[in-house]
Amino acid sequence: MLSYLEFEKPIAALDARINELRDTATAGEIDIESEVSKLEAKSSKLLRETYAKLTPWQKTQVARHPERPHFKHYVAGLTEDFMPLAGDRAFADDPAIVGGLARIDGRKVLIIGHEKGDDTASRLKHNFGMAKPEGYRKAIRLMQLADRFDLPVISLVDTSGAFPGVQAEERGQAEAIARSTEQCLALGVPMIAAVVGEGGSGGAVAIAAANRVLMFEHAVYSVISPEGCASILWRTADKAADAAEAMRVTASDLQALGVVDRVVAEPLGGAHRAPAEAIGSLKAAIIEELDGLAKLDRAKVLEQRRAKFLAIG
Repeated sequence: MLSYLEFEKPIAALDARINELRDTATAGEIDIESEVSKLEAKSSKLLRETYAKLTPWQKTQVARHPERPHFKHYVAGLTEDFMPLAGDRAFADDPAIVGGLARIDGRKVLIIGHEKGDDTASRLKHNFGMAKPEGYRKAIRLMQLADRFDLPVISLVDTSGAFPGVQAEERGQAEAIARSTEQCLALGVPMIAAVVGEGGSGGAVAIAAANRVLMFEHAVYSVISPEGCASILWRTADKAADAAEAMRVTASDLQALGVVDRVVAEPLGGAHRAPAEAIGSLKAAIIEELDGLAKLDRAKVLEQRRAKFLAIG
């Protein structure tokens, strides 16, 4: 059953009424199709109007929706012959970052990304997508492998940030993030990053310093969470909505700033309402970007990526 966000309560009420009428019709064999059609049209119109004017804070809520597609869903919908590769060859395997070899419409690629999990057990297993140093060191190892075998890199970003725990700091979290970002920038093969949910802080940019950065329409990308920003500036997380507005976390804002190259449209009501359609849109965008970057040699790939990030700001 679909979970509704706080600002979707009027839509939820209409949908509940539709379901109630359908249950009544099933039980009593009453013809209520005309009334249901009217309510469905009203619900659809309200959904369209609501999503046409989402605030940055509401977009943040959509980006965090628990039913939004996660890395495993994208791998299943985007790729064929996915072969996962695990471990950093130094400490452990971090399930918050998953990666491996795959094909996208016959094109050989290496794909990596954050996995948040979609139920209590998997969220705990994947640490809610918050990677530790070994996760970023795994990403580095896989990117180096792709570079060696001339494979384009696809990264899917969806994390609230790198794991901030004591264990991660003891094992060199900041250094691992910096090295991963450095490896992105040093790749001689094309790299495409897609922010598919939350893009939080260094935990996101560590696998997103790419030739082309794509972003879903209702995803967010920022240096700190709105709650974290509000806690610093106003000493209260209650100002998160104001912080989200000031930080310009939305896809349209970031495209205007030159941080994001392309905004990928989502189905009406967000990717969680029609995951297959959202994944299909992202796949088409990635294939188009891969074909464009395939024309560049290694020197041009490096030059283009360097120029892109130097131009920001």
